[in-house]
Amino acid sequence: MIVNDEFLSRLRKIFDLNLYEVKVWTSLLSRGVSTAGELSNISDVPRSRTYDILESLEKKGFIVMKLGKPIKFIALKPDEVIERVKKNLVVDAQEKSKRLERLKGDEVLGELNGLFTNGIKFIEPSDLSGSIKGRQNMYNHLDMMIKNAEKNALIVTSADGLSRKMEALMSAFENAKKRGVNIKIAAPITPANYKVAKELSRFADVRSTNNHHGRFVVIDDNQLMFMLLDDKQIHPNYDVAVWLSSDYFANTITKMFDAHWRDFTPLSKVKVK
Repeated sequence: MIVNDEFLSRLRKIFDLNLYEVKVWTSLLSRGVSTAGELSNISDVPRSRTYDILESLEKKGFIVMKLGKPIKFIALKPDEVIERVKKNLVVDAQEKSKRLERLKGDEVLGELNGLFTNGIKFIEPSDLSGSIKGRQNMYNHLDMMIKNAEKNALIVTSADGLSRKMEALMSAFENAKKRGVNIKIAAPITPANYKVAKELSRFADVRSTNNHHGRFVVIDDNQLMFMLLDDKQIHPNYDVAVWLSSDYFANTITKMFDAHWRDFTPLSKVKVK
C-alpha cells in the first residue's frame, strides 16, 4: 500500500501520531484485519517495532486486538476513531488538570516559586523580554498579563482580533474590571464585530480606531506586547509577538495611545449598517 507522504503528515498532526503509528494505522485500514507481520511488510515499519506500535494504537483507541491465534488486529471505522480519540483527550485533559490543581497546595510549588524568586533577583529589567510564537501562546501570555494587571490595560487590535479576544480573554477582562483595572480597547468596529464590541463594553471602554491599524497591549505602563505581523496574512501558528518589561518604552507608547484615544469613535457613536 502506498500512501501519499503529505496525507500521512496531515494525519500525524490531526491525530498526534508519530510516523510509524500513522503508517501502521493506515496499513491496517487498507486491510481491515491483519497480523503484525503483515502490517510490518505493508507499512515498511521494522517488525521489532510493530507490536509496540500496535499496542500504542490500541491504547489510543484506533484499533482493537482480535481474540485467537495468530494474533490479529482489527481496524475501527474512522468515525468511531474520532469519537474515541475525542473522549480520550477529554479524560486525559481532566486528569492533567486535576494533577496541576493539586500542585497548588503541594510543597513542590513552593520550591518552584523559591527557584523563580531567587533567579529573578539577578535579572536586569531590560532582560525581561522575549519572542512568543503561535497565536495560542500569545493569548496565554496576554491572559497572564491581564490577570496580573493592577491599574490599567490598553489594547489595540484588529477587527478579527477583537472577536478572538472576547473568546480567549473574557474571563480575564471580567476579573480585571472587578479589581478596578481601567481597560481601554481600540479596534475597527464593523457590522461583523459590533455585537462583540458591545459585549466587551461591559468591562472596557471600547472605541473604533477607524483607519488606524496595529496590534499591541500595554499593562500598567510597564509591560508591553506587540504583534509583528498582519493577522489577515499569517496563519495563527506562525503569528509572532514580542513581550518586554520596560517602564520607559511602555510610558512612551501609553502617551502615544492617549494622544490618539480622543480621536477614536466611542462605541455609542459608531454607526453600523
